[in-house]
Amino acid sequence: MFLFAGLGNPGPKYAGNRHNIGFMAVDAIARRHHFSPWRRRFQGAACEGEIEGQKVLALLPETYMNESGRAVAEAQRFYKIELRDLFAFHDELDLPPAKVRAKLGGGNAGHNGLRSITAQCGNDYGRVRLGIGHPGDKALVHSYVLSDFAKAEQGWVEAVCDGCAELAGLLVARKLEEFQSRFHLLLEARGFGAATQPGADKR
Repeated sequence: MFLFAGLGNPGPKYAGNRHNIGFMAVDAIARRHHFSPWRRRFQGAACEGEIEGQKVLALLPETYMNESGRAVAEAQRFYKIELRDLFAFHDELDLPPAKVRAKLGGGNAGHNGLRSITAQCGNDYGRVRLGIGHPGDKALVHSYVLSDFAKAEQGWVEAVCDGCAELAGLLVARKLEEFQSRFHLLLEARGFGAATQPGADKR
């Protein structure tokens, strides 16, 4: 079984935050692939389904971002899921908006959700990095990630979540490079290519 963990904060107060794009992406995957209804499990909301013949557990931890690893580790232990079959979907300040990267292992880049998962589970799990751009000043990061996406950003946010849902089969097939390249083409086709990315980070 695979575990797709969306990272974010629970409750309506945070639902539209940039920090919650991981929640949004995993929810889109569950809808597209007709997973079972969400229910309270593993200190979060969980549902199950199949993608390309592989069983997948979708999990939205309700432990708040900084303690994401508690929920993820509980689900991983229950189903004896291998670390390489865990994918964390999370916001990424160091990528421009509408840019997506997937990799196995690597650093946590100061992301508290990843840091918590690494502490609880180990480091060699998959990361699906969903670019949200950087406010340009380190002092503004906290308020930036905990503020809602602007109305003008909704188009690319929806395109990114749709892309995760459409291409999720490549993750369970472990074709991470193809996932990235197909994602790039999909976003370009939707008008969110590198040259047209709104709010692209100019650092």
